Amino acid sequence: MERSRMNRASSSRLSELPQRVESNRMSMVYATPQSKQSFGKLNIPKPQSVTSERRTSFFGSRGAGMARNSTFGGTEKMKDPRPLHDKAYVQQCIRQLCEFLSEKGFPGSMSVKSLQSPSTKEFLKIFEFIYCLLDPTFQMPTSKVEEEVPRILKDLGYPFVLSKSSMYSVGAPHTWPQVLGAVVWLMDTVKIFCSMSDQDLLFADFSDGSTEIEDGVEFNKLFQDYTAETYNKFMQGADTFDEEDADYLAELKRLYNVDEGLLASMEEKYRMLSDEVERLEKESQTDRLMVKRTEKVKLQTDLQKLQSYRSNLESFKANLENKASGLAEELEASGLQVETLKQEESRLQHILSTQKFTPADIERINWEKRELQQTINSLSKSLEQAEQHMWNEEIALAKAKETAEVKLAEYHKLARKLKLIPVSAENACGHDFEIRPSTEYGPSTMVQCRTQIQQLLRKLITDVDEECSRLTDMKLSLEESIEQVNSNISDKANDLKHLREQIRRLDEQLEQDMQDIAHEEQKWSAEMESVETHRKLLEKKVTLGYDESVEQLKAAQQQYHLVLQETNEERRTVVNNLASVLTTAANHLSIVEKFLEDQHKRVDRVYTDAFREDEVDIQKMKDIMEGFIAKVNSM
Repeated sequence: MERSRMNRASSSRLSELPQRVESNRMSMVYATPQSKQSFGKLNIPKPQSVTSERRTSFFGSRGAGMARNSTFGGTEKMKDPRPLHDKAYVQQCIRQLCEFLSEKGFPGSMSVKSLQSPSTKEFLKIFEFIYCLLDPTFQMPTSKVEEEVPRILKDLGYPFVLSKSSMYSVGAPHTWPQVLGAVVWLMDTVKIFCSMSDQDLLFADFSDGSTEIEDGVEFNKLFQDYTAETYNKFMQGADTFDEEDADYLAELKRLYNVDEGLLASMEEKYRMLSDEVERLEKESQTDRLMVKRTEKVKLQTDLQKLQSYRSNLESFKANLENKASGLAEELEASGLQVETLKQEESRLQHILSTQKFTPADIERINWEKRELQQTINSLSKSLEQAEQHMWNEEIALAKAKETAEVKLAEYHKLARKLKLIPVSAENACGHDFEIRPSTEYGPSTMVQCRTQIQQLLRKLITDVDEECSRLTDMKLSLEESIEQVNSNISDKANDLKHLREQIRRLDEQLEQDMQDIAHEEQKWSAEMESVETHRKLLEKKVTLGYDESVEQLKAAQQQYHLVLQETNEERRTVVNNLASVLTTAANHLSIVEKFLEDQHKRVDRVYTDAFREDEVDIQKMKDIMEGFIAKVNSM
């Protein structure tokens, strides 16, 4: 009796739903049932927005110190924490579902093997049977089943997204784990509903005397105290209740006089039985092994055919080589015979030229010559036939080599397309898949190359299969992420609309600023034109002053030349006419030269001063222009 009470207490766990916080503790209470069938048919209404938000917040993660309000806010989508892509976990869920269906009397044959990849029709039967345990009046609709099933799960509070596309191919390897997780959740919900209906918590204190202890006052008091304490801490922001769980578990053990040693032995026995069941199931699943054996037999048959074909080719090649060697020997013998006959002919010709013969000897020699000529003709024909036969054999051998080279080229082309050669190719993985043509290869070498390449290809195929399975898992996770992202796109549409409105306002402001800048540029252009006019006027004045200075210099030079000419004439006149006044003329000449030098220096000084003044004016104008241009650029 004590053991049965403890089993019922341990089976009163109200849900198999995933916890918000991963831990190794055993919680007695996970959720509060939404409805209870006490006085008639079960009524499951669609949840309102506040209830939906409460469910999402219950399964979602929160900060440990965040206070909670009465609405539990937050409607973010969650990622399923259950390892649905783990084969061991999926097999465990399938066994639980099979046991549940057998226990509840499912109308039909159902086994673990049939639940590995069920059809859509079988899934709908299972779903309808389980849901009818909650609502006996439920009937599966005949149309739009792919929309009805996710809607029912959502109304029941299933916290994860089950897409409509998964209903079209339920038994597919990438969709069955998610669908199986939803069915297991529905199964746990039925267990919760049945356990709560059996306990009848609202009227437990008024039960008859035959009710067991977990339906009595003590169990209800423990359960209500535990629920109130954990709920208060939950509202204060806590996510874990390890201390409360430990105290509650200790009180239950004290209430039911639990034997810890017996529980440990039962757990060990359960683990051993589970391992034995898994081992037997693996041994019973021989379908895949038979397929592999059939494939092995086919591959062995193909290998034998290829080996026989290769042996035939090798024997044919050996025969051709033997025939070629025989013909070569015959050709060599014929050549030696021809050479011997030529030597004999030369010898006889020498004898004929050095000796005198009688007509009988000449007739005998001619007759021997005709016989030798006939022998030479017959040998020549034999030689031509041998050469023709050897040529035909060489052509056949060349064709066989060309066929082998074509097959080798096709193999290399396919290997390059698959990125297997060269060694540095993407899929080569450092292995050499190239077969190099060579005359030194024999049958053993070809077998070795074939075996080596087949081993490398098998290993590559195994790696590709593993990569495909990994990418499939990654694809599934990405599809779940895409569904979450699609749910956020609609939230960002309004933000995009507001941003577009702000952009329009900024464009109008930018257009107004551009008009103001254009107006400022026109004003500065007018100022630049006035400054340019002033600069041109100053350049014109400087040019005029420089021209006047140059003209003055030319006039002074002309005057100097005239004075010099007059002086020379006067000097000649004085020398020719007045030799007596030579001294006076010389003195007068020196005075005149001194005067002219002073005049020349004065003219040079005046020209230099005027040129320097002009250069100073020009430099000032350049400085003014550079300052004005820098000012315009800075603006």
